[in-house]
Amino acid sequence: MNIAIIGIGLIGGSIGIRLKETKFCEKIIGVEKSEANQKKALQLGLVDECLPLTEAVASAKIIVLTVPVDAILKLLPEILDQVTDQVVIDMGSTKTNILKLIADHPKRGRYVAAHPMAGTEYSGPEAAVANLFTDKMMVYVEAFRSDEDAFELADALTDQLEMKTSFMNADEHDMHTAYVSHISHLTSFALALTVLEKEKSQGRIFELAGSGFQSTVRLAKSSPDMWTPIFKQNRTNVLEVLEEHIHQLQKLYSKLENEDYEGLHKLIKKSNKIKRIIK
Repeated sequence: MNIAIIGIGLIGGSIGIRLKETKFCEKIIGVEKSEANQKKALQLGLVDECLPLTEAVASAKIIVLTVPVDAILKLLPEILDQVTDQVVIDMGSTKTNILKLIADHPKRGRYVAAHPMAGTEYSGPEAAVANLFTDKMMVYVEAFRSDEDAFELADALTDQLEMKTSFMNADEHDMHTAYVSHISHLTSFALALTVLEKEKSQGRIFELAGSGFQSTVRLAKSSPDMWTPIFKQNRTNVLEVLEEHIHQLQKLYSKLENEDYEGLHKLIKKSNKIKRIIK
């Protein structure tokens, strides 16, 4: 069995490394528009060969899309037009628009919507790591619309990645990811912009940056080519979460502005309840 990975960056490359370790398939075929990334992926051993899209689809049993979500919207219908009994898995971070797009496609059953809740702030083939997915969550979205054998093969791949699984509908998935993933990135981007603006006049500010700052702003190093389409496709949910986030910042601002330190203490203590969820 051959597997085609479309987009050989952090996610696609990490899948390639892991599947090579487990010998889950005979050959891993890469599809990558960047010639530099093709060469790097081959040098790093993430894939066995790189082929054009049509040849890769025809040569593989499983086709995995790990490109930005706007590219998935463009490529997925084209790929489904070409498949016979192959399984197509998209691993994009948003799902509602993608699922609406192919809802009535005659090959809809060969498609599995999945989202691995894993990643780092780095991108490109060199960012790939073998254990990226271990003990992380793979979210299946509207799995009941996939053919049984297609889902079983996708789930077998998930097992190779040593991931846990969860099942959601598209709206549920996109709202939850807006809260636990998308807002985190927006907050980090905003913090980076804030500090960079101050750094113009206070050039030594980064000399004081410790682990707290680094961990908070880490996500600001994430690729704009990946995250701009995510915010675009999940715009309504992200705006809703961002509005609440701004509201909470305004409450903190107000307590500090009015020197209400008891109120500030209460808000911080309330936020500590997150320990019940994240240990």
